[in-house]
Amino acid sequence: MLLGESDPESNARNVRQVSDGSKIVKLQFLGKDSTPTNSPTLYATDENSYVVQGWIVTDPAILGALTINDDETVVEVPARLMTHLAKDGVTGDVAHLVPPIVYLKENGNFIVHGPRVTDRETLSQMNIPDHATCVMVMKPATLALLAGA
Repeated sequence: MLLGESDPESNARNVRQVSDGSKIVKLQFLGKDSTPTNSPTLYATDENSYVVQGWIVTDPAILGALTINDDETVVEVPARLMTHLAKDGVTGDVAHLVPPIVYLKENGNFIVHGPRVTDRETLSQMNIPDHATCVMVMKPATLALLAGA
């Protein structure tokens, strides 16, 4: 998932193939909720999805309550990060706590579940501190979270 040149064979979407046949998807920065030591960030992709960068979840009680496949993970993000969806034309308040949001912490932060982003080229496009990681969530699932969307 790397910013790539347009591929005329893919209806002008900014996707190109890499040697292993996987697609590199264009990321569009939507916003972040950041302090010097934190960096929750939200990106839109050209594949009808979002990349959510957040803090690695280590709380055993939260992790024990979830079913997480080997290719998936969860990240913690402040609820206000979702306001950046408006930059992708998606408006509304998070009103339905359904996947990809799988847990609401007492401090109001969301635990977001999805496939772990592992593509090196994608990861190289982001500034991800050691205490963070990112997940991919499909846009329709994100829309289901919002009131008024």
